[in-house]
Amino acid sequence: MNHHTIIQPPGMAPAVGYSHGVLAAPGRALYIAGQIAWDGNERIVGTTWAEQFDFALANLVSVLTAGGGQPEHITWMQIFTVDVAAYRAARADLAPIYRRHLGRHYPAMSLFGIAELVDAGALMEITALAVIPE
Repeated sequence: MNHHTIIQPPGMAPAVGYSHGVLAAPGRALYIAGQIAWDGNERIVGTTWAEQFDFALANLVSVLTAGGGQPEHITWMQIFTVDVAAYRAARADLAPIYRRHLGRHYPAMSLFGIAELVDAGALMEITALAVIPE
């Protein structure tokens, strides 16, 4: 059960695949550091945007659940990518991957094109804030 309130301002186009805003219920904040498609040996898994997105989301959910949270507790997410064109080309493949990890919960979200990430093989990095209700 989600205790957070999704904000859809009047007059704004509906958000699709994200929320314009999330009003967090009282709770404990879990700040999730940038997650990439690293396996347990710090090796990048996958060569495509979709493959790396799948593994990075799995890592993010692992941190979330270890902290006592569930996907619906995520209030804010940022995705940084070194290849926005690859993201755009993969969009059709990303929805089922997203839903497998996070269901149909869409936090306030942004995607940023950046020059590089610390790990040269990483195509994206995902960070999030979850508020686990009291």
